[in-house]
Order: sequence, then structure tokens, then C-alpha cells
Amino acid sequence: MSSERYDRQLRIPELGPAGQQQLAQSRVLVVGAGGLGSPVLFYLAAAGVGTLGVADGDVVALSNLNRQILHRTADIDVQKVRSAQRALGELNPEVQVETYCERLDLPRATELAAQYDLVIDAADSFVSKYLLNDAAVRAGTPLLHAGVEGLAGQLALLGLPDGPCLRCVYPEAPPDPSEPRAILGATAGVVGAIQASEAIQFLADIDAPRGGKLLAVDLRSLQFRTIKISRDPDCPACG
Repeated sequence: MSSERYDRQLRIPELGPAGQQQLAQSRVLVVGAGGLGSPVLFYLAAAGVGTLGVADGDVVALSNLNRQILHRTADIDVQKVRSAQRALGELNPEVQVETYCERLDLPRATELAAQYDLVIDAADSFVSKYLLNDAAVRAGTPLLHAGVEGLAGQLALLGLPDGPCLRCVYPEAPPDPSEPRAILGATAGVVGAIQASEAIQFLADIDAPRGGKLLAVDLRSLQFRTIKISRDPDCPACG
């Protein structure tokens, strides 16, 4: 591990060499290599998270490129996981990238979640988000959820001991829209960067109360609100 590569974050007192070593030994599964997954994966790789799993069954399209910054014009029609593997390898060859070019069902998502220390929800559909939540609950792996639309987004670290899961907050998945969602690329960048920061602090065991909160981001008004969320004892997933 190159200390020069991580010099600036090693200077953070709460992180330091011990935290950096924890990052190097960590395994994170990111589901979705699109608008949220792009900044999350870039920042986790740059920070030196040892193993990154990337799960996405799609190929790169021209309409992805305004927000999915992992990919280039030359990657159009290439599997997103392959494009991501190339980009992350060029950024930091010390990081191992494991790829899953598939659409996950509940058994497969549960199997994968059990192999990682943290699952990051960078999916772009409600169906996928709820599937990931249920898989993470079954696997006993924390889930870092996020979603974005237009100029707004939200995120929460879920599935911690005695903490809520996604169904505790929103019991049922709303229907996915029939048309693609409107989204500004920078919105995904902001929320994805916060996701990466939360993941790094969680993995490095930086002492901060991370669970039981949902962050709502409104970039139109430049407002960030933290909402307290609690576990539902009657939750159909984790109750």
C-alpha cells in the first residue's frame, strides 16, 4: 500500500494509518454503475478500499454520459461493469475490482451481500432498491441506501444492529415510472460523494453515530435536512 497515494487522508486524525489499513481490508459491493455508482466507486477506489464489487447488467448508452462519469464515449455498448473495471484500475491499481454483469434476484443478491462488509445501493429503480434491502437484511450486511431525482436526493445507512431497514421507513416499494426520471448529473455526483464519505467513515470505524438518520438533499434550495428514523418492530423485512 502506497502511503504517498493516501497522504492527504492519512493526515485526518480520525483516520490515520489504522483506518487506512481497515479500508484496505474492506470489501464493498456497489449495485449500480450509473449516476450514483460512478462517484461512489471513484471515491472508494481513490480512498483505497481494498475490494470493490460492481454489479450491473446494463451496457453503456450515450444518454448515460451526462451523469455516469465512470464511462466514456468510447465505452458505448460496452458492459458497464467492464467500463467501471477499466476506469477504477486506471485510477488505483491497488484496488481489486470484482464484476457481476447480471440482473440480481433475491437469492443471488443475498449470496453476494453475504460476501461483503457493506452493500451500497446505487440502483435506479424502486424494485431493485427493495430487493437489495431484503437481501442485505437476510445476509446481515449493512446497506447504504440512496436515491436521486431532478435536483433532490436522500440517503441513509440501514441495517445496523437495532437500526431500521428501508421497509421500516417505506414499507412498500412505489411503482417505477414508465418514463426515464429527470435528473441533473451533478445531483447524482453530490449524493454519491456523500455516500462514499459515509462508507469510508463506516469502514474505517470513525466514531460518529451513523445509523437512525435519513439525509434529505434539496439542491434547488441548498437545504440539507436530517430526519430521525427508527426500526419498526412489525417491519415485514427485519421486524
